[in-house]
Amino acid sequence: MGTTSGGLAEDRALLGRTSTAERVADILRTRIAEGYFPPGTRLSEDGIGGALGVSRNTLREAFRLLTHERLLVHELNRGVFVRVLAVDDVVDIYRIRQLVECAVVHDLGDPPFALDGLADAVAEGERHARVGDWKGVSTANIHFHRELVALAGSERTDELMRGVLAELRLAFHVVDDPHALHEPYLTRNREILDALRAGERTTAERLLGAYLDDSRAQLVDVYARRVAHAARPAPEHAAPPQD
Repeated sequence: MGTTSGGLAEDRALLGRTSTAERVADILRTRIAEGYFPPGTRLSEDGIGGALGVSRNTLREAFRLLTHERLLVHELNRGVFVRVLAVDDVVDIYRIRQLVECAVVHDLGDPPFALDGLADAVAEGERHARVGDWKGVSTANIHFHRELVALAGSERTDELMRGVLAELRLAFHVVDDPHALHEPYLTRNREILDALRAGERTTAERLLGAYLDDSRAQLVDVYARRVAHAARPAPEHAAPPQD
């Protein structure tokens, strides 16, 4: 018992550092999702660490967490960069989405379904579209698919899709015409919602499968033309702006 307690006591210092690293990772993850740190950006340890008031070790732990999530990549003797996806990455992301999202809809129980979160995401996207905020439409679309997967009531599935959709946003930030990319799916999101409201699970699954096929083809086409440009290193960013 004494030996076990002594070993844990030696790890006590890690608790504060790890929780701080996770909070720093949350901040950076959000900034990456927002496009403040675009794909290819080199992250400055000194700049970010100084702005956030955290140690180099804490920041490196945060970088490690985000590298594990495939949002960052460490390049030997160069530093840490926001990951630039390859076209194969985009194809694989959509393969996972097809497997998970369509299975969630297929396995739904008997209607009615709990659709408030899904309806809120549809309304959010339409609201942003009315004022031409296509970055907001993109975020609302991510919310739609998170809420769709949440219908499964599985924390494991939710966690899996959070990571998959976070990676997907790296590809979105390479696209130079978010209006053309996202506008067609506003109507399709509402069609899926309407089918589920009507209890037509099979129709919703069919609509979703076609939706993901078309979205993959569109994004791969655009992304293949843009990824070479995005792979060039962007200017170094010191830190996210302070709120």
